[in-house]
Amino acid sequence: MSVKHVVGDWGTTRLRLFRMDGGDVDARLDGPGALAGDAEGALAERLDVWKAEGALSEVVLCGMAGAPGALVAAGYAACPADAAHWLSSRTRLEVAGIPVSVLPGLSCKDSEGVPEVMRGEEAQVFGALALHPELAVGEHLIALPGTHCKWVSVVNGTIVGFRTHPTGELFALLAGQSTLTGPDTPGQGSFDDGFARGVERCEEPLTGALFEARAARMLDGRSKDWSRGYISGLLIGGEVAAQVPEGISVVLIGDQALVAHYDRALAARGCTSRKIDGDAAVLAGLAIAKGQKA
Repeated sequence: MSVKHVVGDWGTTRLRLFRMDGGDVDARLDGPGALAGDAEGALAERLDVWKAEGALSEVVLCGMAGAPGALVAAGYAACPADAAHWLSSRTRLEVAGIPVSVLPGLSCKDSEGVPEVMRGEEAQVFGALALHPELAVGEHLIALPGTHCKWVSVVNGTIVGFRTHPTGELFALLAGQSTLTGPDTPGQGSFDDGFARGVERCEEPLTGALFEARAARMLDGRSKDWSRGYISGLLIGGEVAAQVPEGISVVLIGDQALVAHYDRALAARGCTSRKIDGDAAVLAGLAIAKGQKA
């Protein structure tokens, strides 16, 4: 019987651990974000659960596990970067008696010297290229919606640069902690209705357009859900308008529900999209890392 191993994507908001039996997932455990507190303790607790069921050979992690203040500082590989360059360095430690490898993130600067970093999304990109080899040929624009959405330029299998929009974080702040969505009182209109309206106004100056979220509740009887949808459509629509010209094709990698919002905003610009499941992509990327020892 083969000894099982563990791979994981440890983000800012959650940990996703997958126990692998060969190339198949046979168990999954979730946990807190990498910066939530005692990262080593959180990982050890979950590995102990699986150790009680059998031996584990190693753990390979990507994402915020490698951020300062998380499990261990793992650094960044500079773009342009293909999978081999990304995997040319990794940081090693031992947790709960098991060898752990933490993969680096990626960094780049644009032509004006603006710095960019990512952790975890690179595993999804390289995993998507492994799952769909045709994406490793030619030029492709890949978007990875999330707390900090990445727009990644890939040329012949190499990540040449990327741009980050902290759209998910802005939405959480504006829809959850500001006065814009108003009190939890009845009103008309769904989240989807509000989203459509936000996309309509997404190319207007943001600070001025945002206030319709509140004013529409007061004067037009809109619901809190409508207002939340409006903010989402405004932010995602504005992000898409900033990143893509009309009529192009974009690869979307991530959670199905969030990807659907980006697909709507892209369609409003006459763009098409190809959708790839985020879990499948990260597992494929971590499989590359497991197979290539550094």
